[in-house]
Amino acid sequence: MTTRWPDSARIAVSLVVNVEEGSEYSVRDGDRSPEPVDELGIVLRRPVRSLGNESNYAYGIKAGGPRVLALLARHRVRATFTAAAVALERAPELARAIVAGGHEVCSHGYRWIHQFALPEVEERQFIRQAVASIEKTTGERPHGWLSRYLLTPDTRRLLVEEGFTYHMDDYSDDLPFWDVVSARPILVIPYALDSNDMKFWLAPSLTPEQWLAYAVETFEVLYAEGAIDPKMMSLGVHLRIIGRPGRIRAFERFVQHVKSRPDVWVATRLEIARWWATAHPPRSI
Repeated sequence: MTTRWPDSARIAVSLVVNVEEGSEYSVRDGDRSPEPVDELGIVLRRPVRSLGNESNYAYGIKAGGPRVLALLARHRVRATFTAAAVALERAPELARAIVAGGHEVCSHGYRWIHQFALPEVEERQFIRQAVASIEKTTGERPHGWLSRYLLTPDTRRLLVEEGFTYHMDDYSDDLPFWDVVSARPILVIPYALDSNDMKFWLAPSLTPEQWLAYAVETFEVLYAEGAIDPKMMSLGVHLRIIGRPGRIRAFERFVQHVKSRPDVWVATRLEIARWWATAHPPRSI
């Protein structure tokens, strides 16, 4: 493949900001147990509210979100905010700020729950609820989809049937590619887990400097390879994680590093999807 990205860029960089806070599992919302993903590593399986963890998630909306948005504005870059619909419903000021910043909102489900446990009828309703909610909150329907962790054998077909442009539940490549479901194409834009800031919670000994070094090394390898064939890099972060004072500068230094290189296209995933569909349309079915 020799087709370059726009302006002959050798690499497309996709910054993905996850917005899950306020939509996670909670006894308050009728779930059987509280959210198990906790920076403290405490998993409660009883029907009691984990008030400490709820406040940790709330930090992402109250402090982390404004900090991340300010960083993106300073460096004049746009990101894709993969948002659980209920999280934006409950944080309308954050939703307005995301839209005002020119960022894309991709659907991360109606709530940040295990979509893969839903039967087909309920999964379709889950997808439709997310679309309707995000469109109401932001003024535009989501064009992309990212599940929480896993998907079902029906997910991609349902996304095609519900009019989605691209799907993120894939980690198999450094470039988008087409899939065909029920004789209809959908673009798969792979995501990345190895560089995700969730590592700070999964591996508490990880330092911001180590995370930054890994992200920069990832970029540099793909940037070098992009001199021959274009590449894409995804970097996923979370408001409640990277938005902490001790971590935010690592994210900022990554953005600065990316912007210091020529021939780099920092783009939303929808921009990448639309460009790819024009430059590399799906083959006739």
